[in-house]
Amino acid sequence: MFLARSFFKMSGPNPLLRLEQRAAEADQIIEYLKQQVQLLKEKAMVQASVREEKKLMVENAKLKNDIEELKKQLLQKEKRRGVLEVAMPSSGASVECVSKPTPPKPSGPSASASPAAAVQSPPPKDDKKKKPEKKGGEKAEKKQAAPSQDEAKVDVSRLDLRVGRIITAEKHPDADSLYVEQVDVGEAAPRTVVSGLVKYIPLDQMQNRMAVLMCNLKPAKMRGVVSQAMVMCASSPDKVEILDPPSGSVPGDRVSFQGFPGEPDKELNPKKKVWEQVQPDLRTDDQCVATYKGSAFEVAGKGVCKAQSMSNSGIK
Repeated sequence: MFLARSFFKMSGPNPLLRLEQRAAEADQIIEYLKQQVQLLKEKAMVQASVREEKKLMVENAKLKNDIEELKKQLLQKEKRRGVLEVAMPSSGASVECVSKPTPPKPSGPSASASPAAAVQSPPPKDDKKKKPEKKGGEKAEKKQAAPSQDEAKVDVSRLDLRVGRIITAEKHPDADSLYVEQVDVGEAAPRTVVSGLVKYIPLDQMQNRMAVLMCNLKPAKMRGVVSQAMVMCASSPDKVEILDPPSGSVPGDRVSFQGFPGEPDKELNPKKKVWEQVQPDLRTDDQCVATYKGSAFEVAGKGVCKAQSMSNSGIK
């Protein structure tokens, strides 16, 4: 009997201790769960703010694009007005040309009665021609403007070369040798670019990388994916390096060339072979600086574009 009582006394406190331990563990678990809930709330708030920021960035980019479009429309209207102002004196000059021939012809041979009559007869014809010019003058001016564009010099100023940032790159789903990149070139939305660089540049080196891109090639489908620009690279048969823009450059910065002023074509006409004529003169020099006929690829106020190690190499 004494042994049973002593055993009961010894074993009595153990369940209480266990309950206290379990209660303490439960408190710890509850505290941990509270912390996790708080972390999840903070994470959700951060994600919501990031989504809102992205939404605002997209809206800002759209507004910027709308502003650029309006600027282009204004420039086009100003150019049209400028063409009309130039055309007016030209029509006046043609009238003067008709009126001026009358004095020189009498100064020639003495018997000039018939040529004088011939000179007097054209003015009414010119007057008749002037009337349709007033109605359809714009068409005539457009016809005159078209040949001037076709006859423009073929040089590097015709290329729309810009600084861009490769946001992401991944392998083409249907071509082992091609990358498909999303590139920011300073426009409202990134452009899709397909590049045959898998053999030369590892995928991790393509991510979030600054580059130089030609943005006015006609979009072309490459194994089912439409490419909207071209990454400019120093190139040899066994090596390729992406051209690096100068530090401080931002997507959309224009690449220009001293001695070759002018605005680029909106889109290069493949039939005119402008790129094919310009490309042979694109090379890196002894210092790996990208050049056209000795004039460096330059971002105004920021510096020149270079290859990492390839000197005296072609560029394409």
